[in-house]
Amino acid sequence: MPKIKKKQEVLTSEENENLIKRMNRILGQVQGVKKMIEDERNCMGILSQITAIKSALDGVAMIVLEKEAERCFQSAMEKSQTKEMAFKEFITMIRKYTQ
Repeated sequence: MPKIKKKQEVLTSEENENLIKRMNRILGQVQGVKKMIEDERNCMGILSQITAIKSALDGVAMIVLEKEAERCFQSAMEKSQTKEMAFKEFITMIRKYTQ
């Protein structure tokens, strides 16, 4: 029987709640942009809001990446992996995000 991977907790419940609040705000912004497009609002205003959304998503991504870095390096220490292996794992995660 194959092993079932245990869910890794990267974020505390407070951090998770904070990210959910951020994502809810972003969702509201996206819905606002949709309404702006439906209402045929000014393109500059729409682009400005899209830029704000992208910035907000980047903020969420940075928090997740920071937590993943902590997890990678903590895991490496617990498993006696080399720092080089943990670093490579983290770089792989960054590359996935930036593609």
